[in-house]
Amino acid sequence: MSQGSNFVDYVKICCRSGKGGAGSAHLHRDKHTAKGGPDGGDGGRGGHVIVKGNAQLWTLLHLKYRKHVIAGDGERGGSALCTGKTGRDEILEVPLGTIAKDAETGEVIFEITEDGETKILTDGGRGGLGNWHFKSATQQTPRFAQPGEPGQEHWNILELKLLADVGLVGFPNAGKSTLLSVVSAAKPEIADYAFTTIVPNLGIVAYRNSRSFVMADIPGIIEGASKGKGLGFRFLRHIERNSVLLFMIPADTNRTIKQEYEILLHELKEYNPELVHKPRVLAITKSDLLDDELQQEMKAELPEGIPAVFISAVAQQGLDPLKDLLWKEINQQ
Repeated sequence: MSQGSNFVDYVKICCRSGKGGAGSAHLHRDKHTAKGGPDGGDGGRGGHVIVKGNAQLWTLLHLKYRKHVIAGDGERGGSALCTGKTGRDEILEVPLGTIAKDAETGEVIFEITEDGETKILTDGGRGGLGNWHFKSATQQTPRFAQPGEPGQEHWNILELKLLADVGLVGFPNAGKSTLLSVVSAAKPEIADYAFTTIVPNLGIVAYRNSRSFVMADIPGIIEGASKGKGLGFRFLRHIERNSVLLFMIPADTNRTIKQEYEILLHELKEYNPELVHKPRVLAITKSDLLDDELQQEMKAELPEGIPAVFISAVAQQGLDPLKDLLWKEINQQ
């Protein structure tokens, strides 16, 4: 399968919970008892549709073609106060960082952030009460019981927002995939044309003393991405879950470093104003193309108030200072 078809971060599914079983209106009878009292049991609960976090998953691909999820119905109550069997729950395993929304209103229902965490997406119907609940001094043999509650049916959206310590932000061909491939074991596609990366990639970056952090390579943003241009709009949601944003601007850009940085920052702000409050680090990539004099000139033109480092992933220059800077920013959060 191609790189693009392997990564799915948005699915829309119809979830139907099970209906509750009816309570029993049974009256006790045996060879020693001709007219016993009520002993009808309760109906079983209908099955829930449950979402469960799984740290081994990183995509919603396994749910892409599953449009209808139907839980089992609860069974009716029995005699001798026997409760009916609970309906079968349907469990949807999802990657960490998945948000569940109501498809009609867009309201966020919950989010899954921990391995093994479970949340009920659609509640099963409650089972009906048996007739023994309704006995009283004036009504000793009730011949009625509650019906079970119906199940619910909703269209829901599951949307994945990658969880990472560092998110790489930059225009196409800024060197994001190259950096990720050098500092981690990730193997993103790398080529000399725009939009080589068409899905986010995650890599674990080894740091000093056996420590590590997670880095996410987000597909390239272009000017106007927040308005839906290019691939950036589709994947801007993944930047929301990163602790630190690493802005990557190549040394051979046609604009100044400051201009390109401000364009990237503007696109993030247009998409979600809260993103500008995240810690930011600036990396000037492809710095092996610069001599010392050019590098000093560029330092004077860098945007103020943001820590910056010159790096070259290909020549492996400046990578340790970059890791030190990122680790410091991560641990300040």
